[in-house]
Amino acid sequence: MRKLSFVVVGSGYRAMFYGRAARTYPELLEMKYMLCRSQEKADRIRTQTGFSVTTSKEACEACRPDFVVVAVNKANIADVAEEWALRGHVVLTETPAGASLEQLERIWELRERCGCRIQVAEQYFHYPSLAVGLKYIERGDIGEAFSLYISAVHDYHGASIMRKYLSVGQEAFAASAKRFRFPLTETDSREGAVTDGRITLRERDIALFEFASGKIGLYDFSGEQYHSFIRSRHIIVRGRDGELSDQVLYRLDDQHYPRPKILLPELEPRYRALETKRLRDYVRMWKPELSLDEIEDEYAIACMLYDMGDYIAAGKEIYPLRDALQDAYMWLVLQEAVQKPGTQIHAREMPWNAG
Repeated sequence: MRKLSFVVVGSGYRAMFYGRAARTYPELLEMKYMLCRSQEKADRIRTQTGFSVTTSKEACEACRPDFVVVAVNKANIADVAEEWALRGHVVLTETPAGASLEQLERIWELRERCGCRIQVAEQYFHYPSLAVGLKYIERGDIGEAFSLYISAVHDYHGASIMRKYLSVGQEAFAASAKRFRFPLTETDSREGAVTDGRITLRERDIALFEFASGKIGLYDFSGEQYHSFIRSRHIIVRGRDGELSDQVLYRLDDQHYPRPKILLPELEPRYRALETKRLRDYVRMWKPELSLDEIEDEYAIACMLYDMGDYIAAGKEIYPLRDALQDAYMWLVLQEAVQKPGTQIHAREMPWNAG
């Protein structure tokens, strides 16, 4: 694979993952610039990280990157992606693809009518801890999966995992949901451990997705699951012949005898160039529940960047745009259902559902 260059538009928490990926794999990736909105922030990031930063769009274009990463806030992500796509650049956007139905439809129109090249960095299926379970499900070890319980990741990420594990594609669906609020003693944060005993009120969304095929997905998530030492994360997938429960696979052999199997995180052979000693050490460890550490996120993002080479050269999508739009649409339906507890919201047929 030839070395790929890119510019990152945005300078927040998610943008930093792309800068770190380029620093980890300098022989494969080069971040030309990180585009900041103000000189003050550009100076601060340059001092803190050593990244090449600028406030000039002209400088970003002049360096002729292979593609542009859009990592701005949800409300603006579709508009910024559209701007850079219409400038003629290949665009990789952070999730979600858009924060409204109008934005999602516009992103699809940019591709279908304008020929814009836009991809979305929905990375969770590249997590080694999740990829291994998905492999066994896809090969039929538990029979056809018909139900899933997910309490691991939020919104559109949860939708992506749900659709992949259940293999429901672009199926029509309906959702009902309710939002609850519970007290929690804080223990962790992005900045580190919290030990002062503070108690906050946290929201938890519980939703039932019912698909046209009869398959179901139960979504149960609260934001503290990303940063808490006393809240765990779980995925349970059930089929006729077995069950995936976090990192344990319960299945039957050819004589219908139960054969449980402990699953270790797996690295995909395609991405061998992205393996580091730290990553290989990580996947040797078995944990009974899903931890989904940041090292998996960094690897998954690197996989998406790596695959941009094939997308640029041959149009092979790193994650189908129609799937990314459907993930975001499921999130929007979830939000509507939360606002109307007790009401089942039926999804509309969307332009990207065909095909």
